[in-house]
Amino acid sequence: MSVIDHIAFAVFALHTLYLLVFAVLSLRKMPPLAAAEQKERRMAVLIPAYKEDNVIMDCVRSVLEQRYPHDRFVVVVISDRMSEETNRRLSRLPLRLITVEFENSTKARSLNTAMDRIGDAYDVAVVLDADNVVAPTFLSEINAAFDAGWQAVQAHRTAKNMNTDVAVLDALSEEVNNSIFRKGHCAAGLSSALIGSGMAFDYALYKTLLRDIHSVAEDRALEFALFRRRVRIVYLPDTPVWDEKIQSAAHFSNQRRRWLSAQYQYVRLHMRDFFPQLLAGNWDYCDKILQHVMLPRLMSLGLTLVIAAGVSVFHAPASAKWWALFAAIVLALTLATPRKLYTRRLLNAFLRLPQMFVLQFANLFRLKDAHRSFIHTPHGINHPNAKEQ
Repeated sequence: MSVIDHIAFAVFALHTLYLLVFAVLSLRKMPPLAAAEQKERRMAVLIPAYKEDNVIMDCVRSVLEQRYPHDRFVVVVISDRMSEETNRRLSRLPLRLITVEFENSTKARSLNTAMDRIGDAYDVAVVLDADNVVAPTFLSEINAAFDAGWQAVQAHRTAKNMNTDVAVLDALSEEVNNSIFRKGHCAAGLSSALIGSGMAFDYALYKTLLRDIHSVAEDRALEFALFRRRVRIVYLPDTPVWDEKIQSAAHFSNQRRRWLSAQYQYVRLHMRDFFPQLLAGNWDYCDKILQHVMLPRLMSLGLTLVIAAGVSVFHAPASAKWWALFAAIVLALTLATPRKLYTRRLLNAFLRLPQMFVLQFANLFRLKDAHRSFIHTPHGINHPNAKEQ
């Protein structure tokens, strides 16, 4: 029992140390990007929209209201199974509407189709989700990152709604990810993680890499493809992209099941590359593999608490280190949580954590082929300041 206890503790301790180190680093203020040149790049803003009739217009309007020169960007909406009325409304706006319909829809298929149709007369590909809303300076700030020499950029995706307890927890999860896997990593000299939208890439590079991506978790595949080429990703903490948060436990569970399945598959695909890439000094690639080996934070937090309580009952002397570890995880997550989220609403939402943990744990037994199928999350909150329900 003691051997198993020590091995389990070592695994959980390494995971906790990883989170704690990057949570502390995320407290550093990121220096401004230094421009190597000043150029107004031609951008293609790509917006895949699968059954997103409820939110697409708000997203499009926010992009069309950019202060960036309007002759230097084009908005491309890839309409997949949206209504004829929505398509008619979009067609009246100054944008490029591309309609598609696949037997098995994926974001990568939509993006590949769009880039094939619009051609190569662009410097930057900007990717937004249909439920995203951006500030008027968004494209200018993306362009400034390319002025500084970056080829891959991740903006700060943040919640546009916190109208349910589940939405509050989803918003919390995303901000903790922003702190640990984006800001903290950049502070350490590593790459930011991607998040699926609010992203921008060198157009030719993105088109080349995306052509070989067929997974429903295209952002994970893209990260490995970028890091294999040693292309680093910068994070823009002060460039917000408002994103609709999941509002129900059922949708939360489905989304996390797909994420877990994709995580497991990418461990299988890339684990064999860990030591060759480590010997080659490709730290971003190795770090990404480590992230995929780690348990989701909620599961790690819950399991540590369960183990600490169990050891307290059956072998009390060995429990002190587990309670210390639980405290360390709580500290890491606390440091990674922005002050703006410390509200009474967050305290109420914490009451849902046991349910979310059970759903997350149950997903471990429902992973088969979840990464192969596109799981659509319905959207419907149309404004960053939508009223709570």
